[in-house]
Amino acid sequence: MKYGESTFDILYLLFAVVSGMLILQKATNNTGRTMGFATLVLGCGDAFHLVPRVLNYFVEGDFQAALGIGKLVTSITMTVFYVLLYFIWLGWYREKENKSMTTAVWALAAVRAALCLFPQNGWLQNSSDPLWGIIRNVPFVVLGGVICWLYYQKREEEKTFRYFWIYILLSFLFYIPVAVAAGLVPMLGMLMLPKTICYILMVCVFLKAVRRGRSKA
Repeated sequence: MKYGESTFDILYLLFAVVSGMLILQKATNNTGRTMGFATLVLGCGDAFHLVPRVLNYFVEGDFQAALGIGKLVTSITMTVFYVLLYFIWLGWYREKENKSMTTAVWALAAVRAALCLFPQNGWLQNSSDPLWGIIRNVPFVVLGGVICWLYYQKREEEKTFRYFWIYILLSFLFYIPVAVAAGLVPMLGMLMLPKTICYILMVCVFLKAVRRGRSKA
């Protein structure tokens, strides 16, 4: 199991970082550059958690603090990723920015980040307290739901992002059981594999999008 999981994690991180740089290279507008930046945030943020996880399999030592802090960093960078998805949606579909919506997106992200910083999360001990797993993820799930709904509304407008809302929805369906109950049922951690596949599919959409270059934003 450790070899299969570690290989997948390493390949995913390489894919995300290389794809992010490639998207930035090919981007011809702000929306494309935001896609590249979002991909790098995704890959680099996940590296803080996945690299210690891989090392924990093959190197003797105590990686609990590194794994916990890695989860904290990933929690925040993933929140930033969804904020960037909002601005990608605005640019790709050439939507006029709704100030109330933008404020709500930033507010949800700020509350989520603030909750992640509370010591009760027990990051240094790599704790998996179910209560705080729920508390810190409530605003994140709401944020994800908002972004999913926005992409869902535009699913019939053009082909590139048609299924994007499904990838977002599935990623949360796989993520929520892990965030809430993985500490009690460790096998739930396996759901992170299909969750990661959903993110790979999102990056593939970005790669396709920069080739098309639909938005002039």
